[in-house]
Amino acid sequence: MSKGKYLQYFTTYALMFIVGTFGCYFISSSSQAAKLDISEGYVLNIQMTPAVCAFDQNQRKQRKCLEGYALTIGSLVPENFTRNNEACATDTSAVLSPLQAKVVARVIPDESYRVQLWHAVGGCVPMNAPQYFRTIINYAQNLKIPAVLTDTISHAMSKQSLEEQFLSLNKGLPAKGIQLNCQKDSHNAVLTHISICYKNNGQFKTCPTNITSNCPAQFNIQGTY
Repeated sequence: MSKGKYLQYFTTYALMFIVGTFGCYFISSSSQAAKLDISEGYVLNIQMTPAVCAFDQNQRKQRKCLEGYALTIGSLVPENFTRNNEACATDTSAVLSPLQAKVVARVIPDESYRVQLWHAVGGCVPMNAPQYFRTIINYAQNLKIPAVLTDTISHAMSKQSLEEQFLSLNKGLPAKGIQLNCQKDSHNAVLTHISICYKNNGQFKTCPTNITSNCPAQFNIQGTY
């Protein structure tokens, strides 16, 4: 997927589902939402897809890897969500309308992953699946991404420089409202995930202490392929 197409998907297509923004008038769809305190905020987790695909051979046959996506959305979770939190599991439907499914595929291209995500998180968010994925699209549309993250070539990058680019592009994002995570290959640290923290009303916020960066001062950004 070309850089231009990716950026277009994060803007033009997402506008179709901007209704029902994140912090406003949630409709509770599951009694399980009370099992996890969601009063503090949420975290949007973004995957650096080329790096994730390079490190995890189990994902290499997924559409996001085969079609060369630059970025994909990993999840939107309550900020105190932990992996394998059974209290957040739900068996409610993850079915979306054909039109919404098409739009969501721009940032979560693999349907099986989308369904798995909803079944793991849906019990702890006060919305149904269409509302949840509409919220993800809305957040993706509003978050401005530094161009270096969607380049076709790889870059050496300083942690400080990338953070400053995010802060410059996104008004109101606090210095600790973004957290970067890396994984080491045989030679260098490579950026694999970016976490952005939000209040319940959809505004940026400082990340809680359980959401942290592990990237060193210098790391690589793997280009699209």
